[in-house]
Amino acid sequence: MIGYVTLGTNDLERAARFYDALLGEIGAKRMMQTERFVVWFVAPDKPALGLFKPFDGQPATVGNGVMVALIVESPAQVDALHKKALELGATDEGAAGPRGIPGFYAGYFRDPDGNKLNFYCFT
Repeated sequence: MIGYVTLGTNDLERAARFYDALLGEIGAKRMMQTERFVVWFVAPDKPALGLFKPFDGQPATVGNGVMVALIVESPAQVDALHKKALELGATDEGAAGPRGIPGFYAGYFRDPDGNKLNFYCFT
């Protein structure tokens, strides 16, 4: 159902380096870019993630309660990607591990702009 998700940034160059390195770990590549945004995908028929300088010219801010969840295939991949995000400058919002419901495994972090994301899988 989701076609793409966008996150705001005030430093597109820094944010693009972060996501190039992090999303490259799951095979994502840039699908389009301008001086205002960069968008990544793993395939044209799969959801994409974009980083945008806000079009209204105001500073990008973090939405309270907003989170982007990126599905991967295994707990080992969740562990590795959560660790990679932290190495790239993300802050920990919840170590990788089982969460709440049986079989749900996730690791939470905030990117350098403060956007909250997680990698997750079902075991």
